Amino acid sequence: MNVAFINPFLESILNVLNTMAQLEAKPGRPMIKKDDVACGDVTGVIGMTSAQAKGSLAITFSEAAILDISKRMLGEESNEIDATVTDLVGEITNMVTGGAKRLLADQGYDFDLAIPAVVAGKNHKIMHKFHGPKVIVPFVTEAGDFFVEVCFEAITPG
Repeated sequence: MNVAFINPFLESILNVLNTMAQLEAKPGRPMIKKDDVACGDVTGVIGMTSAQAKGSLAITFSEAAILDISKRMLGEESNEIDATVTDLVGEITNMVTGGAKRLLADQGYDFDLAIPAVVAGKNHKIMHKFHGPKVIVPFVTEAGDFFVEVCFEAITPG
């Protein structure tokens, strides 16, 4: 996978959390993910397509991380992953993908975005509907961990 597809998402998640939640996150080492089991408790997934590539982004949060982010962004405390929290995960996924889309446009990629889906629950599965490698990047915050998964495949001209 082209690193040019990964870095815009990483830059965008850091920007969204810093701006909207006043939260610093430290990225870990990227790895290839072999299975579909989420590393967190709630995940936002969104598909993207362009003339050159198609793929998807998944952001999966531990319960501790998303409850802290929710409190910071919404000003209300939640004790569980409820409808408000899952809606927020969808919005964060939209904001991150929108930011990445702008950065990718600077590289000549014009992506169309799908509507994000949110899945919650222990050991839920993240289904990327594409056949490229799944790159996962762990992030650490003072409240908990989250993970960014990016899966892209090139479209060969036919």
